[in-house]
Formats: sequence, structure tokens, C-alpha cells
Amino acid sequence: MSLPPVLRGLRLPVIGAPLFIISHPKLVIAQCTAGIVGSMPALNARPQSQLDEWLAEITEALAAWDRAHPERKAAPFAINQIVHKSNDRLEADMAVCAKYKVPIVITSLGARPDVNEAVRGWGGIVLHDIINNTQAHKAIDKGATGLIPVAAGAGGHAGVKSPFAIVQEIREWFDGPIALSGAIANGGAVLAAQAAGADLAYIGSPFIATEEARASDAYKQCIVASTSDDIVYSSLFTGVHGNYLAPSIRASGLDPDNLPTGDPSTMKFGSGDTLKKAWKDIWGCGQGISAVKAVVPVHALVDRLEREYAAARRRLLDAEALAA
Repeated sequence: MSLPPVLRGLRLPVIGAPLFIISHPKLVIAQCTAGIVGSMPALNARPQSQLDEWLAEITEALAAWDRAHPERKAAPFAINQIVHKSNDRLEADMAVCAKYKVPIVITSLGARPDVNEAVRGWGGIVLHDIINNTQAHKAIDKGATGLIPVAAGAGGHAGVKSPFAIVQEIREWFDGPIALSGAIANGGAVLAAQAAGADLAYIGSPFIATEEARASDAYKQCIVASTSDDIVYSSLFTGVHGNYLAPSIRASGLDPDNLPTGDPSTMKFGSGDTLKKAWKDIWGCGQGISAVKAVVPVHALVDRLEREYAAARRRLLDAEALAA
């Protein structure tokens, strides 16, 4: 398996997942300068004109970092595009991405050949998130560069497949880049993702509990205080199944153990605010959060992941030596 050049040379094989509402330039820049891919949804910029300002801020900050640190340049950044038909901003947002030649575009909720072709045209790559092997085939057939299997336990919109099962099925026919998502919150899990057949780990929830994240203090502290037992899988809030923090559901006057089913037809993306209130009041989160013990700067979180990753590799080497 060979990675596109843009994904090589990372400090850790990690992509910081785009977090709706929460990701913004400060978080993306911190992730990239820490040596991992930083990302944010285009839709986080509101009004739409703000996206141009944000991409200018990110590109200028990373260029300045590279001039000051030629020995450890920043990792590339990614922009998430919702390609669902209800996103009435997609064309305008793609034009801004083209202006800045965004190196990595992450597409969600649909696969669009025209979007993939546009990104290739300016020299970028497209990673498409999927929840099953059928969607994976469709994404590659329509021109995506690589895949993000969103497995069971991932924060926000997530599938039900075991990460081991879905990567195994995809690797039977696809040898391109795979970034695995699903309850990855420590360095050992990053190594496990690679051992299972993925190239990179796709990590979201731990970055919510960082100083740079645009999340409320209550949200961050709830992640620190919670474990996988506090995660609820429901389609109520957006019409698509996702994982959420039970305390935030209770605080909204709902019973997390008795939630009705959501309606997929209510999904709206783009200039409207249909999802904004739901995602503000009901907090998305993955199952891996017991590894999050405190709110820390992004660089401290990446430092921890690197230490744990190295320790996990040493354990494997020791096990191999004992078995020899």
C-alpha cells in the first residue's frame, strides 16, 4: 500500500476529524503544527463568506510556521464537504477550496464524481467517509482517492460495523489510503488501526476536549468525566444514526434510554440552521473517551498519542522477541 505524497511524513499517522461547529482555524492550525492532519467542515464558517477568511488564516499561519520551523514543517490540512443534495453551499464552498488549493478534501453523505474531479484538478486528494463496504465501492467507483470507514463507536454520525470487519472487507479489493474511525483515543489504538490494515487513524472526540476547540467548557468537562457507558446511539437528532453523550440528552429533557427514531428527510445542510441547535444542545462523542483525563492543548494531546504509540510498538517488539 502506498500513500499519496500529501499523507507521508506525518509525525503520527493521524487525521484530526472535522468536528461540526467545534473545528475552526485555531484548532486546525494547532493540529497541523503538532504534526497531524488538521481538518474542519466548510459549513462551520458562517456566513459562507467567512470560509475564504478562514482558509486565508490557515494557509498563512502554516506557511509562517514552515518558515520558522524548516526542520519540522506543518502537516497538511483538510476541509470537509457535505455533498448531500440539501447542501446549497457546496458549489460556493468548493470554489473557495479551489482558490486555496486545499490539499485534502473529506467528503460526506454522498459521493460526487464532479467534486472528486475538481479536487484532482487542483492537485488535491479526496477521502470519502463510508459506513459499509457497499458505500466504499461506490465512493472509489466515483473517483475518491481513499476511504474513511466510520466504524462502530465513532463520534457523531457513525456506522455499526466492527472496525476490524470493515477494514478487512475493504482491503480484499482496495489498496489505496484508508483512515479508520471508531473509538480511537490513544496511541495503542492508532497502532491497532494500522495493524488491522488501515494507513491512518481518524480521531475526533479527544480533540473536543482541547483548549483550542470551539466547544463549551461544559461539553469538554463532560467528555473528561464520561466513559463509553455514557454514549447513546440514536437517529433522533439529525435523522442519521450517531453517537452522543447521555448527560447532554438528559439536560435537554429527554430520556436517553427511550428515544424515538429520527426522520432522514429532515436533514438539511448549507445556509439553513436546522442542525445547529441540535448539535449545540446534544453533544456528539465517540466511545473511546475514557482515555481523555483532562482538557489539554492540542500539542499535549498529540504528545500523549506519540508516547503511547511508541510504547505500543515496543510491546509488540518485545512480544515478538519472546516468541522467537
